[in-house]
Amino acid sequence: MLLTFIFITLIAMFGHSEDFLGTTLLSRPLVLGPLVGLALGDMHQGIIIGAMLELIFMGNIKVGAAIPPDVITGGVLGTAFTIMSGKGPAIALALAVPIAILTEMVLSALFVFRATFNKKFIQYAEEGNWKKVQQLHLLLGSLKPLLMGLITFLALELGNSVIKSFVDAIPSWVSSGLQVAGNMLPALGFALLMNMMLTKKLAPWYFLGFIIASYLKLPMIAIGGLGVIAAIIVTNITHKEKPADLNPESLEKNFSPVLEKKDIRKLFFRSLMLEANFNFETWQNSGFAFSMIPVIRKLYSTKEEIAAALKRHLQLFNTAPHGSTLIIGITAAMEEQNASSENFDAESINAVKLGLMGPLSGVFDSFFWGTVKVIATGVGTSLALKGSIAGPILFLLIFNIPHLILRYNLAFIGYNTGSKFLQNLAKTNVMDKLTSGASILGLIVVGAMTAMLLPIKTPLHIGSKDNAVALQEILDQIVPNIIPLAITFLAYFFIKKKMKTTWLLLGLLLLGFIGSVLHIFA
Repeated sequence: MLLTFIFITLIAMFGHSEDFLGTTLLSRPLVLGPLVGLALGDMHQGIIIGAMLELIFMGNIKVGAAIPPDVITGGVLGTAFTIMSGKGPAIALALAVPIAILTEMVLSALFVFRATFNKKFIQYAEEGNWKKVQQLHLLLGSLKPLLMGLITFLALELGNSVIKSFVDAIPSWVSSGLQVAGNMLPALGFALLMNMMLTKKLAPWYFLGFIIASYLKLPMIAIGGLGVIAAIIVTNITHKEKPADLNPESLEKNFSPVLEKKDIRKLFFRSLMLEANFNFETWQNSGFAFSMIPVIRKLYSTKEEIAAALKRHLQLFNTAPHGSTLIIGITAAMEEQNASSENFDAESINAVKLGLMGPLSGVFDSFFWGTVKVIATGVGTSLALKGSIAGPILFLLIFNIPHLILRYNLAFIGYNTGSKFLQNLAKTNVMDKLTSGASILGLIVVGAMTAMLLPIKTPLHIGSKDNAVALQEILDQIVPNIIPLAITFLAYFFIKKKMKTTWLLLGLLLLGFIGSVLHIFA
């Protein structure tokens, strides 16, 4: 039985290694269930249980900083315990859900722990030591499969009854408190973004995004579209085209592309590890720097140049991984121009990154999670519920054929578009337009995310018992989502006061937990 437990542990570790494999859905119950069934000698049962759990956890996806229940460990252990118990697929839900909720807490703690290494990344970057940046990214990424593999193995050794008793022993008020605390954490990410983008001149765009999301309740893709339109209109009014001081033809001759197809191809493959070191402070930043290392090494030769580029790409970053290569490709083109031109504004690189990551996240999250995955799940589960292995196979193919083809080509589209655009930079002040427009668009989306991704409310009532009125209803009549807005600006205030983000992270966790215990937040 020990070998079987080791095999199942390796399956769980494989699922938790998906952050190294490009969000390809290899971690879903529909895929891991049959593998667990194979390990226990009943693949047919594993396929059916995997399909049932996939339908149950269908909406559990990681978007932005929201951490859903851990369907990987929950699915693997739920399937294993169900098959070993011999009680049939019906028991899988009762086992998988509490395990998924429990291990979600462990993952949240891991994402907090990873954030403590951000200073180490900056230290290595300042030294120009790209090797150490790369090694630390991979090392921290490996903690997740190793930790969850250990938990899986111990759970299998302890057995079903012990695990279920342990989960049941956790008081409901502790679980609720941790849930509320976790819901507050995205506020730190929003505040960090605002710290980089928000100015008195641009602040109205943040509040416009917040108002659109709060009052009109439009989906993110619609808000992103409105942001694009607003950015185009405003920049066309405020950034009129002007004659170039330089001869465009001369500029094109002086600029010779250095990057080759093989370099852009490396960007694609490295982008698959974008989320390997995801953390609650700077999200995908080390993954972005990791993706850019081959370009940085080729374009820059001095320690100072490499250090500046590494620090540039270790700033906060977060977008939908499926479309990340478009931003990575554009960034590579901008770095190439920066390396060849003394007059290039290096700060515009991050301005464009920050401006694009929110809107593209809305577009690609909606398309892949809301459309492609739904279709893949429908086809896959319908076959898997009948015990057919074709279900998981088609599930992976339907999702990943368009995903990987698009992701690969977006790297080249981003680079080629960026290169041609930058070669003609002298013709107009289009870089100013792009930077300003990207900031407008980015702030609109950040404002919308504040309203949409911080589900914090208050359960308090005011008045006598017979005539009690929910405080949340009153607040909603004044300004919907005012509590998420207040929490975000509280985090922003302390960032402006130079408070360490690690302390701020712990403070938000404590605020959420105590607020839940005292029935102030829910």
